[in-house]
Amino acid sequence: MAALLQAWDAFWAIPHIRAWLTAGWALYLLWLGGWIVLQKREPAATLSWLVSLAALPYIGFVVYYLFGPQRIVRHRARRRRHHAHLPHDPEGPGDESVELRTLAQATTGLAPSTARDVRLLVDGGTKYPALLEAIAQARDHVHLEYYIYNPDRTGGALLDALVERARAGVKVRLLVDAMGSKLAKRRFFAPLVDAGGELAWFHPARPWTLWKRPWMNLRTHRKIVVIDGRIGFLGGINITDEEDDRLREDAYRDLHLRVEGDIVRSMQEVFVEDWAYATERTDFVGDVVRAMPAPQPGPTRAQLLTSGPDSPWEAIHRMYVGAIHAATRRVWLTTPYFVPGEAAMMALTSAALGGLDVRLLVPKISDSKLVTWCVRSYYDDLLAAGVKVYEYGPRMLHSKALLVDDQLAIIGSANFDQRSFRLNFESSLLFEDPAVAGQLAELIEREFASAPRVRPERERALLSARLPEALARLMAPLL
Repeated sequence: MAALLQAWDAFWAIPHIRAWLTAGWALYLLWLGGWIVLQKREPAATLSWLVSLAALPYIGFVVYYLFGPQRIVRHRARRRRHHAHLPHDPEGPGDESVELRTLAQATTGLAPSTARDVRLLVDGGTKYPALLEAIAQARDHVHLEYYIYNPDRTGGALLDALVERARAGVKVRLLVDAMGSKLAKRRFFAPLVDAGGELAWFHPARPWTLWKRPWMNLRTHRKIVVIDGRIGFLGGINITDEEDDRLREDAYRDLHLRVEGDIVRSMQEVFVEDWAYATERTDFVGDVVRAMPAPQPGPTRAQLLTSGPDSPWEAIHRMYVGAIHAATRRVWLTTPYFVPGEAAMMALTSAALGGLDVRLLVPKISDSKLVTWCVRSYYDDLLAAGVKVYEYGPRMLHSKALLVDDQLAIIGSANFDQRSFRLNFESSLLFEDPAVAGQLAELIEREFASAPRVRPERERALLSARLPEALARLMAPLL
């Protein structure tokens, strides 16, 4: 210890060392600050990064390099949809929602479509058996993309089903996010590979590629399954015991979809692009196209919404805001993470101030204390505008859905927060159908009935409530 102190004193004794360090810090701030400003992000996000990095000289550069805002130019170039050639009905039915459908197609590149069968699957105890049943019927291929795939009982049961199909000659392709599925190692998936299935990792972090600025903060948050091009699964439920209410009393409360019809073609297209990007291969596309069933339009209008850092349009964000602005009677939103940007917050409060029935359902306690504080920091403005806020508990609410009037429903993987809007690769389904909207309304109404409504509080403790919420709100752009 004494030697370290002597070395430290000798270091500061070097002539002009303080001046050199001060000058270096100033140049660091000018260079990195200019880089951040040129990203043209929201002022709050820009200021948050500048303040954070100024407080962490030099170390802040590494943090920004690894986790700062990024665009995936290579990914965007590879995701041009000419290579898949999975046809759609280019027209689609027309009605007063043409503007929303046009916006969705312009921002995602995916045309409006239809579904023949739509089933809402509440909780993992409903989703997992339906998924295993559909996989058992697969005859040509099973394509899966998940953010979290854990090596537990739920993950093992699905793996066994995939191995069985792979041994039967079905082409199984499994794409998992390297960060979200970090608990599952390659040896866990070895039986699938040995049986002839294929495994790919989305944005794996490799120490020897750090100089390339790895996309550690850009994850695939999608949960997509496509079986023989006929049946599709999409929503918020991952592959983990934490979401199986048959195994755990505290399992997440969540929502998923099982769909059939032409909309599955859109889901197939997105999976094909993600698989081609992750594996840098396109030789499989022809086989996928040939295996697709003939188009079979259905009665339910549906459209796949996708977004990610490979596009500047924030498609799902725009669709949420556009749908809320189009509302004439009600807006019901359920989300585990509520960290809206200015446009989304303005849309919700404007709808409430305009006399619409605007309700928000969030978890009473999130899986992150910081997120809980951040969400609650918005309560005062929401309640003042007339938004009815409900806190679901004791289980963690993980459902992500928006209901507008009696016709429009959006269900998927995207949270109502900046990470889902800008950083993650997300997928949701938009339905313009009274039957689907009615099912969603019944489900959310039951959740409201069991969730306490938040009431305005005149005074809240500074240290235990107001200050943590304010600090969490300040850090929201970095979450």
